[in-house]
Amino acid sequence: MHKESLTIVKVGGAVLEDPQQCSSLLDAFAAIEGKKILVHGGGRTASTIASQLGIKTRMVDGRRITDADMLLVAAMVYGGLVNRNIVTWLQALGVDAIGLTGADMDIIRSHRRPVVNGIDYGYVGDIDHVDADRLSMLIDKGVVPVVAPLTHDGCGQLLNTNADTIASEVAAAMVEIYDVHLVYVFEKAGVLGNPDDEASVIPQICASELDGLIAKGIVSGGMIPKLRMAVQAVERGVENVLITNISSLATLDGTRIIAG
Repeated sequence: MHKESLTIVKVGGAVLEDPQQCSSLLDAFAAIEGKKILVHGGGRTASTIASQLGIKTRMVDGRRITDADMLLVAAMVYGGLVNRNIVTWLQALGVDAIGLTGADMDIIRSHRRPVVNGIDYGYVGDIDHVDADRLSMLIDKGVVPVVAPLTHDGCGQLLNTNADTIASEVAAAMVEIYDVHLVYVFEKAGVLGNPDDEASVIPQICASELDGLIAKGIVSGGMIPKLRMAVQAVERGVENVLITNISSLATLDGTRIIAG
């Protein structure tokens, strides 16, 4: 049976927090034809507002520790300020967007991450289930979900959840209904073979090649978890995952992650 195409775009806070980049990104997203979902981060804004409120940001291996105070900030920033701004801008561009957290319509259930190697990440959620049917109800009516990086445990607890992970999990859940294309948009034109050379974009990475690229140091830092999420999506049925920047979003150039 022929499936309709669904494009899921994940954009990070570094892009959203630059007004010019954000405007360009939303213009490019609005121009994408067909059914689509936008998943966003916003960590830098959360850190800035936390600092203004006298709340210290704590990170371990690039991951945010979300205590009770930081959860309040995350809810205000991700589910409020950033999400509302994106929806407002998309409406101005003629996109009938709706802002959602995982708690809305019970679309994303998570459990609180257990203590790992003595590290308590606090109110951080690891995803258990994405309700693809409920999301598709909105999408099939022409509504474009804008998903904030917040989920819930079904027992009244909101949880801060990595946006790259949300994008991957939502994409994998939607493959039963749509032909899914997942795009991670960040500052670089793709995965670089040489971090000092913007032109050294690796055009394609097979899922089986990732560990070797990490071992060689070609892939490092924050790109490692992003690519692991990309590989998971491909292995669970997403046709391919593209990692690119705003200027290449329309042409779909960048680094493509494929099975194999």
